[in-house]
Amino acid sequence: MAKIFIYPATSLILSDMVTRFGHTPLGSAIAIRERVQTAGLESMPLQITPEEPKKGLRWAAVEVPSGVRGRMALYGPMIEMCDAAIIINNSDFAFGCMGCARTNELLKFLIRQKNMPKLELEYPKNEDEGTQFVAALKRFLSDLGEKS
Repeated sequence: MAKIFIYPATSLILSDMVTRFGHTPLGSAIAIRERVQTAGLESMPLQITPEEPKKGLRWAAVEVPSGVRGRMALYGPMIEMCDAAIIINNSDFAFGCMGCARTNELLKFLIRQKNMPKLELEYPKNEDEGTQFVAALKRFLSDLGEKS
């Protein structure tokens, strides 16, 4: 099945839906878990090493803030390995907060530039939109399953 980058990458709801349709969600939870469980991590509150911003240079220029580069050290490899992507625009904070506007712009840009299946939706504002939202996700994920 497909490896799907989810945006917002912190969305457990999207991650669960992708998994239910037999695909692998690529989000921040697994990448952060690996860093939290790594023995010898020096900067525990940040969950990064001093090397992370340097790794992020592959996706972001040296002029951008180190926080963006540090985040891209997490997200960049996932974007490179993904087979498809789901982007939810204007999502509620409870759906998955990303925290950094510049990183978010860069992530969306990189996803849109990659030649792969993409689903881009607006976050639903009422029950009818919610039903259409879930139906669109189901269609997209089912179609990916048929192509794999």
